[in-house]
Amino acid sequence: MALAMLHGPSALATDAPRQPVTDAAPLMRQALAAIDGKASGVLTGQKADAISRRFQTQSPIHIDVRTERRYAQSGCARLKVLFWQDGVLLPGADKPRRQSIEFGIDYCASGEPPASLQ
Repeated sequence: MALAMLHGPSALATDAPRQPVTDAAPLMRQALAAIDGKASGVLTGQKADAISRRFQTQSPIHIDVRTERRYAQSGCARLKVLFWQDGVLLPGADKPRRQSIEFGIDYCASGEPPASLQ
């Protein structure tokens, strides 16, 4: 899984209503099933609370999932998953700002990786 820290505006951010989720898996399955291959949500619960406390912000943690390519195996694709939050204060930073992390994952609706990347 490739991880990258990003700064600045989110390329996947939308103004559409966001589904509350406690982890990204439901959004990943939703993106697999969506005609446009996209799903958006907001992280809630203990994980979201802990992250927000750590980075001293009350801003919601957004999750955007986009299908990059579908595989021959039904219900499987390469997904781009982006978490982002405004108002994050990193140690040593002079002011809060938007922080994000993005990763790609080969994923199937079953929760397993695809048998083939074809």
